[in-house]
Amino acid sequence: MTLSSETAPTARTPRGIHRAWGVAAVAGLTIVVAGAFSTMPGLLLTPLHEEFAWSRGSIGFASSVNMVLYGVTAPFAAALMDRFGIRRVVACALLVIAVGALLTTVMNAVWQLVLFWGLLVGLGTGSMAMAFAATVTNRWFVRRHGLVTGILASAGVLGQMVFLPLLAWVVDTLGWRPANVSLALGALVVGPLAWLLLRDHPADVKLKAYGAAEFTPKPAPVPGAARRAVRVLREAATTTPFWLMATAFAICGASTNGIMWTHFTPAAHDHGMPTTVAASLLAAIGVFNVAGTVSSGWLTDRCDPRRLLAAYFGLRGLLLLFLPLMMSPTVQVPMVGFVVLFGLLDLATVPPIIALCRAFYGEDSAIVFGWVNAAHQVGAALIAFAAGVARDLLGSYDTVWVAIGVLCAVAAMLSLTIRTRPAAQQSETTRPVHC
Repeated sequence: MTLSSETAPTARTPRGIHRAWGVAAVAGLTIVVAGAFSTMPGLLLTPLHEEFAWSRGSIGFASSVNMVLYGVTAPFAAALMDRFGIRRVVACALLVIAVGALLTTVMNAVWQLVLFWGLLVGLGTGSMAMAFAATVTNRWFVRRHGLVTGILASAGVLGQMVFLPLLAWVVDTLGWRPANVSLALGALVVGPLAWLLLRDHPADVKLKAYGAAEFTPKPAPVPGAARRAVRVLREAATTTPFWLMATAFAICGASTNGIMWTHFTPAAHDHGMPTTVAASLLAAIGVFNVAGTVSSGWLTDRCDPRRLLAAYFGLRGLLLLFLPLMMSPTVQVPMVGFVVLFGLLDLATVPPIIALCRAFYGEDSAIVFGWVNAAHQVGAALIAFAAGVARDLLGSYDTVWVAIGVLCAVAAMLSLTIRTRPAAQQSETTRPVHC
């Protein structure tokens, strides 16, 4: 498809702020709202246990279903956007998570928590994960691609950081139902904005992508994208690096989303710390996430990503091993140190994993990373459930922290066993410095 001389002038970008930045801003807002939903499981565990007498294991199982669906949905989300468009998928996803959150306020059985929060909210938030950010960036930006990707990737953490203390206060003073209603209302408000302001492609408004030299017509819908995602998984699954990365990243999910974001607040509460204080500590971890991720990206360009992964997992494991000794009713200096260091390490594993996927799988690396990230969520889900069961049986989380610390040591060793391509197959521009 080519442009005629009559239509070509309308493709020029007008002076002023490019429409792409507005699309990115709306996309970031939707990711922030979706990120806020990931903060709730840790805040819901104790209130639901006290009100319904449900076991922590069964509540953790609902969170596990949510995490698994969040991860598994992500590789297919881009395919849905290629087929039906960004606006439709995002608007529907926001509606689904709003309905799921509202339905939890009238539930009276644990299977309903699994259905409403686990299934509906998991599917909705999974549709607005990294695949959504990558799709928006790839379509709307040629220049500033890395900057926009980093901003949108950190938007979910921003949602956790901004909303967690507020939601903790609402749960503490008004109850868990008003907190869920507040999240649902936020999704319902952002949904129409996404529908009105998002556009699937720059060609929809007769613009070039930001930084593009030429106008690109809107591509036709791609009905076979989902089949490609499955094909890439099938091919990657025959290689050793995929399983090493997937296993290490599953442990990464277990030691972050699975235990910290789901069980840190109730664990701190077991030691007498107020829920709002524990939630504020988690929010502070989110603040240091941004600095840690940016620094890790800078290091990944200069160092062997395998060694970076090993260092990150090793340090994270040490922190978790000593965490039970730092728990107390008030925030002490060791806990402040833990928050800073864990925050710097929390998302630092992402740039090295993406770099390794790119080194081994080339053009399919984004899809492969999507599946590796699905393993991350599966690991998170298993620990979210297992930690709740362990708390029910043992009366504390101390054993869980130690076990996860040992698993991090295993992940560090797995990272070092990933074999890089022979030097002859690497270009001078992509070969990292082995620091």
